[in-house]
Amino acid sequence: MSRPLVAHLDLGALRNNLEVARRAAPQSRIWSVVKANAYGHGLERVWSALKQTDGFAMLNLEEAILLRERGWKGPILMLEGFFHHDELSIYDQYRLTTAVHSNWQLKALDDAKLSAPVDVYLKVNSGMNRLGFTPDSVGTVWKKLQESPHVGQVTLMAHFADAESPEGIIEPLARIHQAAAGLGCPRSLANSAATLWHPETHYNWVRPGIILYGASPSGQWQDVATTGIQPVMSLESEIIGIQQLQAGDRVGYGGRFKATDALRIGIVAGGYADGYPRHAPDGTPVWVDGIHTRTVGKISMDMLAVDLTPCPHAGIGSRVELWGKNIKIDDVASAAGTVGYELMCALAPRVPVIAG
Repeated sequence: MSRPLVAHLDLGALRNNLEVARRAAPQSRIWSVVKANAYGHGLERVWSALKQTDGFAMLNLEEAILLRERGWKGPILMLEGFFHHDELSIYDQYRLTTAVHSNWQLKALDDAKLSAPVDVYLKVNSGMNRLGFTPDSVGTVWKKLQESPHVGQVTLMAHFADAESPEGIIEPLARIHQAAAGLGCPRSLANSAATLWHPETHYNWVRPGIILYGASPSGQWQDVATTGIQPVMSLESEIIGIQQLQAGDRVGYGGRFKATDALRIGIVAGGYADGYPRHAPDGTPVWVDGIHTRTVGKISMDMLAVDLTPCPHAGIGSRVELWGKNIKIDDVASAAGTVGYELMCALAPRVPVIAG
């Protein structure tokens, strides 16, 4: 591992964040969402730190099978359900819970040959208009599922498009209540934001995702700073070069940054091919030699430049944190016009990862 860039995963922080979610929704069971390879952290690296969860939620069959092969015997929820009819035999074999959001899935369940009924999460379109049945059709679909010999327990499932705002759940929750009228059904509605901020949505199961990995569902770290959530992933590197600029000198491709005075900069091993956002502007926060400073110039494929004015003692080999405990991933993402989710999921395969 000669190149100094490395991602560190704090599994203790992951366990802590699961407990934060449990304290926020003490009467609910928890689906730990580990889709997208555990939000870029690596499912195989981190799942054992979440073993105190009540269940795992994901998208890919390969990841579900991995958990079963590693010994997880609890519930596994497939958030988008099966994609083809013939996958139901795998759901049967590995005892997976399937989301159902379309009429063709209902027919596939009717036609299936299963060794035992599968549990179903009936998806309601709460107004986001991605997946799910309209509220006025849910009662009919519910009855059909209840009558099917291939279906076990049925839970009503929905998602919120704007649970980060105080009023963001009002209209979708009304649609969900309309859909559930008279059914007396268990429900799973709350994502990370609703788990933290809308207890009226908790019901039987909550589905925290981003907060497990130590970032804010709103994209603003200050919104979760007092919750006890801790960052899990730290992306760290070193300074590999020093440049002394004079007034008028430029930095990086296109010369976007122009020094107004004499300036000492450090060149860091790490760039957009590693998952750092290419569109991060001048001034994106970075931590060098124990001190907060800023990036300067465009991000290159393999390198980026930082202003060493606040840390005059920094030199070749000085430690750099691109995001982690000191520089929150939400702050880097916000500077670059994106969200922490994207940066986590974009961590490149070439970056070594150390979990512990």
